[in-house]
Amino acid sequence: MAAVHKLSRRTRTRIIRGAQYGVFVLVLAIIGFAADWGEIRRAFLDPDVIKELFPEIVTTYLVNTVLYTVTAFAFGLVLGLVLALMRLSSVPPYRWVANVYIEFFRGVPALLVIIAFGFGIPLAFGGATFPGGTLGTIAASLGLVAAAYMAETIRAGIQAVPRGQMEAARSLGMSQTRAMVSIVLPQAFRIVLPPLTNELILLTKDSSLVYLLGLTLDDRELAKFSRDMLTQYVSMTPILVAGLCYLIITVPLSFLVRRLEAKAARAK
Repeated sequence: MAAVHKLSRRTRTRIIRGAQYGVFVLVLAIIGFAADWGEIRRAFLDPDVIKELFPEIVTTYLVNTVLYTVTAFAFGLVLGLVLALMRLSSVPPYRWVANVYIEFFRGVPALLVIIAFGFGIPLAFGGATFPGGTLGTIAASLGLVAAAYMAETIRAGIQAVPRGQMEAARSLGMSQTRAMVSIVLPQAFRIVLPPLTNELILLTKDSSLVYLLGLTLDDRELAKFSRDMLTQYVSMTPILVAGLCYLIITVPLSFLVRRLEAKAARAK
């Protein structure tokens, strides 16, 4: 017992951590030996099904997922910037409109917004479709929801820029609008770039909700395609492959977020 008490805190921490790692490895080993890998392979990694999925799952459906995500993000970013500036405006009606919008779309599930745009607009306006067809509908429905979150992120970034930056620009004869565009916003976007990249990752996963729109074969994204293939092959392999395709998109973005956060921390 005396020897145990003589151990330093760092040594005890290392011993406890090593024991935890050992238990974790032991549990994984037990699961690995107990699992029926043949059945897992047939259910989730059927090579014949995988061959049937490629290359279309990458060349068409992965591309569609990226396209829907990027267009929705671009729409949401522009609208989010406008809403952030409205939140900070000295004109009360602008602030009220922005507040109502942000609270509404942050509280409403994206699924309901997609249904409203995909089915509500055609029903309300005699079969009229949203400009841009399927792509326009997806970009608007996902972008409207994303804009509410990005507006708050951008607003926080603008407020994080020291007030002296605006005052210095105004003292040089710049108008408030020019100072905001040339001085404040570039600094704000450097601050909020990591959380905006996180929003892009969330949008990538939210794009799976567009299956409700009844997409054509060429308009399907990864989630819709994998569901259809699940029914066709009666195998979970398409779901697993689609999940790996999502990782192809999100893992590099997550790495980018960590790099941006580390860069911002060093800049401080």
